[in-house]
Amino acid sequence: MLTLLITGTNRGLGFEFVRQYVAQGAMIHAACRHPARAPDLIKLANDHPGKIIVHTLDVASDASVEHLKREIGNKPIDVLINNAGVYGGDHQNHGAIDFTNWMDVLNINTLGPVRLVEAFSENLRAGSAKKAIAITSQMGSTAGNNGGYFAYRSSKAALNNVMRGLALALKADGITVVPVHPGWVKTDMGGPNAPLSPEESVRGMRELIGRLSLGDSGKFFDYQGKELPW
Repeated sequence: MLTLLITGTNRGLGFEFVRQYVAQGAMIHAACRHPARAPDLIKLANDHPGKIIVHTLDVASDASVEHLKREIGNKPIDVLINNAGVYGGDHQNHGAIDFTNWMDVLNINTLGPVRLVEAFSENLRAGSAKKAIAITSQMGSTAGNNGGYFAYRSSKAALNNVMRGLALALKADGITVVPVHPGWVKTDMGGPNAPLSPEESVRGMRELIGRLSLGDSGKFFDYQGKELPW
């Protein structure tokens, strides 16, 4: 049975990951900032007793990540999906930059996933699949940068870079580390005009995650398995 730790599970892609993986028979540690404000997640957990354990987690907080590590202990984790992230609002362009907000975006989108990999690398080593995934964006591609959204783009570019570094650092331990672009998805972040549903995006990402091997570690893929430029 596959065991996963997924962040940002209260809505959107994170919730859909939990829904699809539990239907597949997996056991899931589902983490989000405010479980009390996530009724759909709580209902899903109640509908699958023992299969979904809901945890409180703020990925921007060292103390919160350390608390989650104490809760989970040394239990093996097959797949870590770093999904929690923020877009950062409108003050990200030349002439209207909110630098305090930019630091918050970097803390959540870049440092958050690194905190989780650092805290749970031993759990991944003990797992069977040994995969650390970061949900990123093609907006983090330097080659594809067409301007604007400095905070979000830079946070995802930095995430992609550090995931590649972690892939090299953890290769000897057999841990596959991959950033994945989910496509443009109809979520609170993606908006109503996005062409993809969460179901379609997550289905593609699950298929990709399932077939990833150590030879793919450090590469940058989209939800369909296409390799993207850095």
